[in-house]
Amino acid sequence: MTLQWDTEKPIYLQLYQQVVARILDGHIKEGEALPSVRTVAAQYQVNPITISKAYQMLQDEGIVEKQRGKGLFVMAGAQDHMLTRERESFLTQQWPEVVKQITRLKLSVEQLLQQSKETSL
Repeated sequence: MTLQWDTEKPIYLQLYQQVVARILDGHIKEGEALPSVRTVAAQYQVNPITISKAYQMLQDEGIVEKQRGKGLFVMAGAQDHMLTRERESFLTQQWPEVVKQITRLKLSVEQLLQQSKETSL
């Protein structure tokens, strides 16, 4: 997780998004425990209520489950569920704006692919 907070977004939402990204990237695996609220709060010097709010969002969406006395664990199938959801969100919300910008700048597929290759090196 990052130490640089975006002042435009609530910290709990940024924490939520970071956990989602870490699960999607495979850094947190299904069945694995999330760090405790106290641990995260101390590590990033954030109010524990802020961490709890982010974790509650994850629970509400069925991404993690609370195991009494043990903590929060990533549920089986959470990565696939989130991948489907994030793809849909990207394709319906972000991609149309990207396409408009590509069209506006008259970029070709070849230019985009070449830039992508150079960036990944």
